[in-house]
Amino acid sequence: MFTDTISLINQAKKIVVIQAENPDGDSMGSALALEEILSDAGKDVVLYCAIDIPKYMHYIRGWDRVTKDWPSDRDVAIIVDTASELLIERALATPGVRHYLESHPVLVIDHHEADTTLPFETINLFVSSAVATGEIIYTLAQEAGWPINAQGAENLFLSIQADSLGLTTQGTTADSYRVAAELVALGAVPHDIESRRREYMKKPADILAYKGELIGRIEYFLDSKLALVHIPWEDIQQYSDRYNPSVLVLDEMRLVEGVVLAVAVKTYPDGKATGKIRSNLPIAHQVAGFFGGGGHEYAAGFKLFEDYETLIPELVSAVEKAVSSHES
Repeated sequence: MFTDTISLINQAKKIVVIQAENPDGDSMGSALALEEILSDAGKDVVLYCAIDIPKYMHYIRGWDRVTKDWPSDRDVAIIVDTASELLIERALATPGVRHYLESHPVLVIDHHEADTTLPFETINLFVSSAVATGEIIYTLAQEAGWPINAQGAENLFLSIQADSLGLTTQGTTADSYRVAAELVALGAVPHDIESRRREYMKKPADILAYKGELIGRIEYFLDSKLALVHIPWEDIQQYSDRYNPSVLVLDEMRLVEGVVLAVAVKTYPDGKATGKIRSNLPIAHQVAGFFGGGGHEYAAGFKLFEDYETLIPELVSAVEKAVSSHES
C-alpha cells in the first residue's frame, strides 16, 4: 500500500503540502507533521493553503508557516485530508496551480471514504479505517523508516485528537490508541496541546451573546430529526475571523432530544452556500454526498451555489432519505 508513496517522496527534493480550503486540526496537524518528517529526511517542504488560517487554529504551532503564495518550483505536491475538487477550488483558480497539478506528480493522503473528484491524475494513499489522516502519516513514516521528532509527534497527535474528538468517536480504533500512545512516547504532550487549545477557545462577551442569537435561530424539521441554523454573510464578516460561528452551536444542536442531524449553513454574496454537518447516526457523509460533498459518517460538509430558501427543502429530503435508508 505504501510502496508507491514512499518511492515518490524519496525521489522528490522539493515538496508542497496542500490543505483544503476548510482547514481543521487534522489537515493542519498532518501538513505540519509532513513538514517536520520530510524536512528531517532532507526535503525542502512548503505548506500551502489558499485561504488564511483562522485565528481559532492558531494554538497549533507552525500555523504561520502556511503560505497563500503558490510555490511553482516544487517537484511533487501532497494533498492532505481531502480528495475533493470543491475543497481546493480557490487554489485551482489561482494562476499556474491547475497547470502544475496536471503536469506534476500529485499524492493524496486521506482517510475519508469518498472517491477522488480531483480533475487531474493522482497517486492515492487512502485508508478509510484510520480515524485521521495523521494516523496514516504515522504509519507511512514507520514503513519508510523516517524518524519522527518531538514536534512532528505533537502535530500527529493533535491531528488524531482533533478528528476523533479526543479519541471518542466511533471511528476510533485500537490502532488509534496505540498510535496516540506511541506519539506521546515520542514527545507529544497532550496537556500542553489542550491547554493551548482551551486558551484560544475562550470567547469574548460579544461572541457569547452572538451564540445566544444563533441558538434562537435554530429551526427544526422532520419531527425535530433535523436541526438547521443559517449563518448569513453579515455574520461571517463580523465574527468568523475570531470564532467559527458553526462551531459555536453545532454540537449543542446535535445534543437536542430527537435530533438526528445538525446542519449549519453559511451563505455568501456570490451565491455560494456551505454546510457543516454533525450527526448522531452514521449518515452525515450520505447527506453531504447528495450535494456533492463528503466526509465522515458522523461529520461531513458540502459546498454548492444555491440560495438558502431553495436549499432547505432539498436538505430536508436528503436527510429524510438517509434516515429512512439507515433504518431499513
